[in-house]
Amino acid sequence: MAVDTKSLYSLENDVFKVYLTYAVLVVFKMMFLSFYTSFTRISNKIFANREDYGWTYPEEKAKQKIESYKGDERVNRILRCHLNDLENIPAFLIVGLLYVAINPSPYTATMHYRIFAAARYFHCVAYLLPLPQPSRALGFTVGAIVTISMGVQILRAVATF
Repeated sequence: MAVDTKSLYSLENDVFKVYLTYAVLVVFKMMFLSFYTSFTRISNKIFANREDYGWTYPEEKAKQKIESYKGDERVNRILRCHLNDLENIPAFLIVGLLYVAINPSPYTATMHYRIFAAARYFHCVAYLLPLPQPSRALGFTVGAIVTISMGVQILRAVATF
């Protein structure tokens, strides 16, 4: 039975709507880390570039003091969390969008998207607090398994080899 791909990628398709919801939620979480990095750097006067110090604290511009963020655990922890998002969320966005094309059941798709988003939020909390391991590893692993599961289902649906 042929499926109209136009209807799959429309707001008439519940799976696509759920994908859009969770895609935006994980992108917003990733964006939050950018703002949190900036906030942490500014509030602690820790900058990556000398010109940022003078722009943010003009009254102290003459000092041109710069502390390397490389030695600051607070900034580094946020950056590592953000980097992990940048390594995992784009893959989810692509595979999750392709997953819509195989017309999965709304329940199965919703669980995949929901579990991935929850795992990424949990990973972030575990990284930033920090929670003891294997908390962070669990958040990462669950998210990776979800993306792999969707990818395997896509391959099973379309594989010609």
